[in-house]
Amino acid sequence: MRRLVNLIVVVVAACLGTLVHAGNPPIAQATIESVQMPAWLDRDGRTEPVAIGMEVRNGDRIRTGSDARVYLRLAEGSTVKLGENASLGFYSRSIKPTSVFKGALDVLKGAFRFTTNAIQRTRTQRDLAIRVGTATAGIRGTDVWGKSDAERDLILLIEGKIEIKHAGGMLELDQPQVYFAAPKNAAPQLRQVDPDDFRRWARETEILPGDGALQRGGKWRVLLARVGSQREALAVYDRARQAGYAVQVSVRSAQQDRLEKEGPWEYDVVLAQLPSREDAAVAAQKVKAQLGLEAIAEN
Repeated sequence: MRRLVNLIVVVVAACLGTLVHAGNPPIAQATIESVQMPAWLDRDGRTEPVAIGMEVRNGDRIRTGSDARVYLRLAEGSTVKLGENASLGFYSRSIKPTSVFKGALDVLKGAFRFTTNAIQRTRTQRDLAIRVGTATAGIRGTDVWGKSDAERDLILLIEGKIEIKHAGGMLELDQPQVYFAAPKNAAPQLRQVDPDDFRRWARETEILPGDGALQRGGKWRVLLARVGSQREALAVYDRARQAGYAVQVSVRSAQQDRLEKEGPWEYDVVLAQLPSREDAAVAAQKVKAQLGLEAIAEN
């Protein structure tokens, strides 16, 4: 009886919450647009794998593993791209995030790119600071690439204008293809970027077709396991998610051969929303290499 009462309380509370927010649902500050795994989101002491459509909130931290990328779309339309082995802290104090974004991005390590399109630059107001190691860039609608590693902190202006603060000083960059570099044991420098370096750096944060990234609307998937018990499915599920893969479990009636051996249900552990056969095959190969599972690409 007590279990039934508790269930009723939970249902009523959920309904009341729906009524409260029905007229004015909260707007996400940012959402995950694409992810090349493995990648994780840390929030309030908990960690979960980054998934398509996931809301990113004030105080969250996104981390990427080897050969991984994440695209984060701000509510006002700008895109933040994160490269491999990176760590990004997200902070927002926006009241109207779709029109005026106020906040900060803290790049503790790895490469990032912040970019807007021409319409967003003219229509959207923003007060955004991006900290890259020891340097901080004030953003006013522009295209910026940067990276923090063991050797130096670097901020490259691709287009627009930024203000950079470092070691108590400030400078303004308004010349495209110029970067600010702060070596760990030397004075900061301003340099014109070499075209070959620019192409190589840009690739560090780009997701290209065939990279094995999840995207909205992707029709392909990777089957990690098909088992006959819930316990087996959850074991694979937990293992994959801890490794940074946002897998799901689907349940269906077992086929005749499995029905006779294991029971009436079979459980699929899958990685969904891959856009092509090639992407699914690449993701399956990565799962095999990292988790030792016989992953299969499916449509």
